[in-house]
Amino acid sequence: MADPEQKSPAVLTKRTAIICHWFLVVLLATAFAMEIAGAFLSITFAAQLDAALVILAAASTLGWLWRQLPLQNVLLATIGIVVIGGGLMAFAGSPWGAEAGLPFGPFMFTSGCGLLIFNTLPWIIPLVWIVIVLNSRGTARLMLRPWRKSKTYGYRLIGLTGLLVLLFDVALDPFASRVKHCWLWQPTRLPVTWQGAPLVNFVAWGLIAVLILLFTAPALVVKKPRSKRGPDYHPLGVWLGALLLFGVSCGVKGIWPPVIADALIGIGVAIFAVRGAMW
Repeated sequence: MADPEQKSPAVLTKRTAIICHWFLVVLLATAFAMEIAGAFLSITFAAQLDAALVILAAASTLGWLWRQLPLQNVLLATIGIVVIGGGLMAFAGSPWGAEAGLPFGPFMFTSGCGLLIFNTLPWIIPLVWIVIVLNSRGTARLMLRPWRKSKTYGYRLIGLTGLLVLLFDVALDPFASRVKHCWLWQPTRLPVTWQGAPLVNFVAWGLIAVLILLFTAPALVVKKPRSKRGPDYHPLGVWLGALLLFGVSCGVKGIWPPVIADALIGIGVAIFAVRGAMW
């Protein structure tokens, strides 16, 4: 006779989440390999492949989160990220935001980002925020694993996630603006920029990530006792895989400063994350 617990709704839901997650991971790995190959080749469906990669990265990330949290918590966190991150990006891309240069600095979206929602926000941007924030938080959890029982763990997690989002954007921006031509930076009063992007842009990404986590933290906290599983490397894999793609793509175009920066950031993050996970 079968064990009744094997057919309980909670067990079936968990199994469904695991199956969905690994199915999406396989699709993401396939799209990633095609994207890396596409950096060296001229392919006719490059825009469609870019969109598929971002969709799969966001879907696999949410699938990974679903393995740890109830579905309603995943949805609440997703809505918070989309509303805050996407909303501020929509304001920045509007005529008022572009004129004021807030909060990221003066820039203009181009057709490289695809269809615009309300003629302001590219549809893909909210998905990018989901990928960056959740995987930066997951990577920060690996780094802070030795201090997970500390009373200040929550604050450290939020602060470190903001820093990782900032570093991720340092790698993302040259790829998005100079390789994929998703947006164009306008001249600023301060002459100090990173590959054309004002430094305030990176600070804004980090601070907005902190703001997002302050609102979504209750939904992201695991309330039930944790199983004695080892560390989960999915967020780190997505985080480093993205940096690898950015670096390779910039290298193919001969844009070498971002390649060096991506390598240094990736190596540093990998060392601290693996060290924390093995604690």
